[in-house]
Formats: sequence, structure tokens, C-alpha cells
Amino acid sequence: MPTATLTSKGQITLPLTVRTALGLTAGQKLDFLPDGEGFRLVVLKSDVGALRGRFAGRVQAPVSLAAMDKAIAVGATERKR
Repeated sequence: MPTATLTSKGQITLPLTVRTALGLTAGQKLDFLPDGEGFRLVVLKSDVGALRGRFAGRVQAPVSLAAMDKAIAVGATERKR
């Protein structure tokens, strides 16, 4: 299994086998999503369509517009204090 070492600056170099398997090239963005006891690596694409479903499972239930408006009002009020 390929391994990587974390530097003192918090950087890692992905092993060539991993980069090749994921089809990664220099400059591509990656996201780390919590997944059970670890993280899932997701390659970010540049087109908006690639974001579809990316946040699935992160929210327990949809938030209504009324709830969003209320949260914004509460936040604005607290910031003015």
C-alpha cells in the first residue's frame, strides 16, 4: 500500500501510483471528506456540474428559507451588540 509522509509545513506528496490511479495532474484541487474513521479524497473539477451531490449526506435534513432568514437575523442582531 502506498504511503506518504507529512512535512513540518503540513504538506504531503501523493505517491505516483495514487496520482496515476486518480488521474491527477499538477495544480488540481483535492477535497478531504470525513468518512467513518478516516477521510475520502475527492478530486475537484472545474465545471459546476461536477459539484452535484458533493454535499449529499452532510446535512441531516433540508433547511427551510424561513429558518435561514431567522438565522441570518439572529446573527445580524448579535453582531450589532
